[in-house]
Amino acid sequence: MPVVVVESPAKAKTINKYLGSDYTVLASYGHVRDLPPKDGSVDPDNAFLMKWEIASDSKKHIKAIVDALKDDPVLILATDPDREGEAISWHLEEALRARKAIKKDTPVSRVVFNAITKSAVTEAMQNPREVDIDLVEAYLARRALDYLVGFNLSPVLWRKLPGAKSAGRVQSVCLRLIVEREMEIEKFHAQEYWTVKSLLATPRGQEFEARLTVLGGKKLDKFDISNSTAAELAVQAIESRDLTVKSVEAKPASRNPSPPFMTSTLQQEASRKFGFGARQTMQVAQRLYEAGHITYMRTDGIDMAPEAVAAARDAIKNRYNAQYVPDSPRVYKNKAKNAQEAHECIRPAEMTADAESLDLRDADQKKLYDLIWKRTLASQMAAARMERTTVDIASRDGQIELRATGQVMLFDGFIRVYEEGRDDVVDDDDKRLPQIMDGEKTDKKAVSPEQHFTQPPPRYTEATLVKRMEELGIGRPSTYASIVTTIQDRGYVHKDKNRLFPEDKGRLVIAFLENYFSRYVGYEFTANLEEELDDITAGSREWQDVLARFWRDFKAAIEETADLRITEVLEKINEVLEPHLFPPTEEGGDPRLCPNCGLGRLSMRTARSGGAFIGCSNYPECRYTRAFGPPGSEPESSIPPEGKMLGEDAGDNIWVHKGRFGPYVQRGELTEENKKPPRQSIPKDWPPEDVELEQALKLLSLPRKIGPHPEDGVPIWSNIGRYGPYLKYAESTSDRGGVNANLESIDEVWSVGMNRAVELIAAKLASRGARGAAKTLKDLGEHPESGGPIAIMDGKYGPYVKWEKVNATLPKDTDPEALTIEMAVELINEKAGSKGKKKPARKKKAS
Repeated sequence: MPVVVVESPAKAKTINKYLGSDYTVLASYGHVRDLPPKDGSVDPDNAFLMKWEIASDSKKHIKAIVDALKDDPVLILATDPDREGEAISWHLEEALRARKAIKKDTPVSRVVFNAITKSAVTEAMQNPREVDIDLVEAYLARRALDYLVGFNLSPVLWRKLPGAKSAGRVQSVCLRLIVEREMEIEKFHAQEYWTVKSLLATPRGQEFEARLTVLGGKKLDKFDISNSTAAELAVQAIESRDLTVKSVEAKPASRNPSPPFMTSTLQQEASRKFGFGARQTMQVAQRLYEAGHITYMRTDGIDMAPEAVAAARDAIKNRYNAQYVPDSPRVYKNKAKNAQEAHECIRPAEMTADAESLDLRDADQKKLYDLIWKRTLASQMAAARMERTTVDIASRDGQIELRATGQVMLFDGFIRVYEEGRDDVVDDDDKRLPQIMDGEKTDKKAVSPEQHFTQPPPRYTEATLVKRMEELGIGRPSTYASIVTTIQDRGYVHKDKNRLFPEDKGRLVIAFLENYFSRYVGYEFTANLEEELDDITAGSREWQDVLARFWRDFKAAIEETADLRITEVLEKINEVLEPHLFPPTEEGGDPRLCPNCGLGRLSMRTARSGGAFIGCSNYPECRYTRAFGPPGSEPESSIPPEGKMLGEDAGDNIWVHKGRFGPYVQRGELTEENKKPPRQSIPKDWPPEDVELEQALKLLSLPRKIGPHPEDGVPIWSNIGRYGPYLKYAESTSDRGGVNANLESIDEVWSVGMNRAVELIAAKLASRGARGAAKTLKDLGEHPESGGPIAIMDGKYGPYVKWEKVNATLPKDTDPEALTIEMAVELINEKAGSKGKKKPARKKKAS
């Protein structure tokens, strides 16, 4: 039977259903090979030769394919229809030829289908081709670029900027967007402005609202009414005049539907409507695709196959009626950078199947499928028709003019099915106006001024960030989700109420890169590089030429940083971030002068944890610190920079200090003679401002020795660690070995007795035993050929035979008590052979 290989077992199951028993369908479980994360995996001096390695998890999947090809050497590669899918097919073919599972001259078929339906799969199997080398080379170029940037730039960050984790080619540019937006928000100064509205009534008593647009005969700009005094004068001007309808203008308008989804717009809409992250959207879409419900979900195409358009039009006509179907099919222009990756849009595989009819049990799958189905149908529906009305009301002298706007829906069209969500947009023009006649008088019911302040630009959501990256030409549909996820996983960005906030370490990384590698976090440079990579896909550029040009300049930039000192880097970042960290003071003094001692200068310091803070250069005499950021960016604390003294004990002053890693208590002062005074962190549940002398002394008494264990005399201690209160069963609390057991509350640290401590330690040891060593059920004696004991063990997954390093599971329904040594040896030999180990050697008889 021919062997068909796809990426995932779910996809294999669906395709097997369509192909039947004439084919063997297996899964590769994603990429089977990757570049080892070590120096030399890409060799720029040898035409960018790449050394691939089969992942340990992939070896068994490769073996399954190799075994299947022994029966029939016909290989059909049916991985996803994009660059990544083409790369997986190429990796599989290369790996299988290296294993000699297929001969060098044996042809390998490549089939692609955009949807996992019977018709799509059958048609693809009838039209095989070879692996597309242009797509493979585009993949190789991207993979080599990402390796060269990450593997050469990350060590520079580690050495020059303590706490930084790593840098990526596109991730760093994405992070720059978020950091720059945050700095815009911090620099923003709100500007006051006022609007004036009036509630008016027609002669028939119907009320409507109008906004002041002309004052003193001059058309108002946004900031013309700048304060309450000006607003009050405007109110008086309206109230002192009679108002008449100057003009009523009704214009027909129409709204067309949005195009069907591609990867980026699906991620944006799922974020707006469901709060899904980019990664979550792609995971849910992947499951829908593999189940055969939607077309392939990684695409930058918005066109639809003609048969799908016809099916959508039929579904609209049958479900609604003919007036919802436009006269001719809607055609959407594809925005793809090149034709080879311009797949179809993301659409349902079957247009007539709504979410209810599919009976999807997973709530997220049901929501996302419903979104895709509605958007696809709406994209082929008639436009919505409405009437937009503008009414101008004016005083006879022309000094005052107000405007009322509204609209009436005449035909809902596509809006009956679906309307696209909006990002940070408020539209109040959708209200309906009463019947208003030209020239008639209006009655003023109320005139109300309203104060406003300009708002800073909103922080990015994952949706708006993806949209911005798409506008700049950074990244591609298949990479958006991983890029946005990576910068969060590295701790450079955190998400709060769906908005993305940069962390300190993210700001520092961008400040460093913009200063020393500005070209490589440039939007235009990154977008141009993406276009060159797309040219490789289209076959119009050589991938090694693109890499060579990039590497020549990038290597020189790396070498320029070799002699940089950390202090030099930090001072440069201080300088770059000075407007943000040390804004001018109202008094006009030096913003970097320490407010505590008045002698030292404030500068940014980095912590080993990767965070940053502002500290005084006069340390340790002055202990002033504040949060990384502008003054006032952290809440006021009753603990001063020099610490708060709680009292005296045994001749020592007891202090509470704010530290980089949180508040702590300290015995005595830090001096040249006493460089490490006793300290203890304050538990998170204790407000540091409320800690008193008695509590501080209790903390400083830790670790507490409960006593020697009654069985072996090894001490048991109680203490508070980074994960909370615990017991330690070891010679000292600094021992890396021993046994740790959690305590339920902070109070138990000082109250737990020996009996309770022994009980908790015993429970911990017992739980280790349950997960650890297997029990011996039966000793069978020495191996008759090679020596060494053979035993039957009771393991986590059932009984097995153990001999040296070989563990052989007992066949199902085998009674361990009935197993003989001969049967055990046979099982051991079979297991050793399947693992590729040498079978037990026969012992030579004594001469």
